[in-house]
Amino acid sequence: MAGNRRPTIKTVAARAGVGRTTVSRVVNGSHQVSSDARSRVLAAIKELNYVPNSVARGLVTDRTNSVALVIPESESRLGAEPFFAALIRGVSAALAESRTQLQLTLVRDQAERDQLTESVTARRVDGVLLVSIRSGDRLPAVLEETGLPTVLAGRRDADERLSYVTCDNTGGATEAVRHLLRGGRTRIATITGPPDMDVGRSRLAGWRDAHHEAGIPAREQLIEAGDFTEESGRRAMHALLERAPDLDAVFVASDLMAVGALSELRRQKRKIPDDVAIVGFEDSPLARLTDPPLTTVRQPVEELGRTMVRILTDITQHGAARQQLTLPTELVVRKSSP
Repeated sequence: MAGNRRPTIKTVAARAGVGRTTVSRVVNGSHQVSSDARSRVLAAIKELNYVPNSVARGLVTDRTNSVALVIPESESRLGAEPFFAALIRGVSAALAESRTQLQLTLVRDQAERDQLTESVTARRVDGVLLVSIRSGDRLPAVLEETGLPTVLAGRRDADERLSYVTCDNTGGATEAVRHLLRGGRTRIATITGPPDMDVGRSRLAGWRDAHHEAGIPAREQLIEAGDFTEESGRRAMHALLERAPDLDAVFVASDLMAVGALSELRRQKRKIPDDVAIVGFEDSPLARLTDPPLTTVRQPVEELGRTMVRILTDITQHGAARQQLTLPTELVVRKSSP
């Protein structure tokens, strides 16, 4: 090799003509590798004098004492959404009593995704906490293939195989719409989360379930998707009012989108809650600061982070089996929909 650069798992994979996952499996003693591939990987390791970081550290201990919190979002998104700050507080608090280091990793492009893949296959962390899961994201599958202990915040779908912690998104949304129905609202719109996220689909399902219970048709024209940003909430509210100017309530799948929806309602001179009642989801600090204060579904985000760490610790230190937990939610009534 040129210079004094240490060979990496990527180098070994290229020399052996296999994928990085295959190299990781050989290094970690997995039997899910053909004899031919194993021979080529071992030959490449010997030729390149490759020593995985985890093996070097394993001369003393088989643990790195570090956990990666992986968030496939941009810095601006991380700073703008209260959910991420609360989750990080919960994770940090749970790790504070141990000597485990937290590595915050943002995955914004393919290069960073490749870097993360190399890091986890080389076992540079003991486990991964993965946030902001989307249906087509390959990251959970990569982590599953490497066998690295992983806990998701949320899930890809109802058939999720990995450990996860989520909140009762469907039940919380159902209760929010029930509250609006009890208040006499009959034309209740919804601003959903992204359809490629289970949290978005589940909160939409709750909106539908409440309508079904009440025997009221769930009108498709009263559905508009957002992406959990304030601007998407404003745009979605504008589109809903264009299509259904007679709507009298809206359930919004996040507080931040609800802030955007409130601004559009005010711009169009709609009185809240007299003309349009509004309910959000999360009970972030924003909910108490809006005008009027926002009725919302409280989800225990910090507890979610702490629970993720507890499950990951059970797996990494005690060999525990997969765990999948759903935390309860609670409706908090304020002046936006009394």
